[in-house]
Amino acid sequence: MSAHIRWGLQRLLRARNKALFRFDLFYLFFMVSRNLSIQTQETPNPKSLKFLPGKPVLGSGTQDFPSPSSAGSSSLARDLFEIEGVKSVFFGSDFITVTKTDEDVAWTDIKRHVLDAISKFFESGDPISTGAVHRESTLSEDDDDIVSMIKELLDTRIRPTVQEDGGDVIYKGFENGTVKLKLVGSCTGCPSSTVTLKNGIQNMLQFYIPEVDNVEQVEDEVDEINSKVFEEVQRKLQE
Repeated sequence: MSAHIRWGLQRLLRARNKALFRFDLFYLFFMVSRNLSIQTQETPNPKSLKFLPGKPVLGSGTQDFPSPSSAGSSSLARDLFEIEGVKSVFFGSDFITVTKTDEDVAWTDIKRHVLDAISKFFESGDPISTGAVHRESTLSEDDDDIVSMIKELLDTRIRPTVQEDGGDVIYKGFENGTVKLKLVGSCTGCPSSTVTLKNGIQNMLQFYIPEVDNVEQVEDEVDEINSKVFEEVQRKLQE
């Protein structure tokens, strides 16, 4: 009789230990996934904040979402735009830059919701984006030596530094001594963007390439339209 009881107790203990082991594994997985270590980093633009999830975002290259209508290729970007106060979203190799609508809007609530959205996204395992990523400047057979050198300098010396600050620089053309560049991410609307262009990028390009006379910031036509629409919506909301 006692042997039968001991056998029953042993079975009960083994079953309990298996259940506890399964629970421990579940708890460990849950805690690891819920406790994604996301760091934040300030940028030269007081309206932009850089979020570093501690794992690859795009892996390489960058992708800009200047408005909600441009976020169709990324569920994370769409979720971030649903947060009140978010104006634009930018993805880098291992970071996400979020820009708020106005300096007067406090980061406190925005930051909390952004952290939650990023954590939930990485738990989901969904692809970060299905859209085109801007990588290195594409060299063309039509590029002359000057344009090739401009693109080389941008990709090797300038873009890595700008990306450290949560933004990027995209080559848009070279005409009559003027290099045309598009600034994205934290560089958009940054008070120091003019200084970056003239004292940083322009000086470096002119040092290595005497044919460069000037550096000019440009926007795509679609971006200009989106910016005007956004400003009009903001104006109506403030009335």
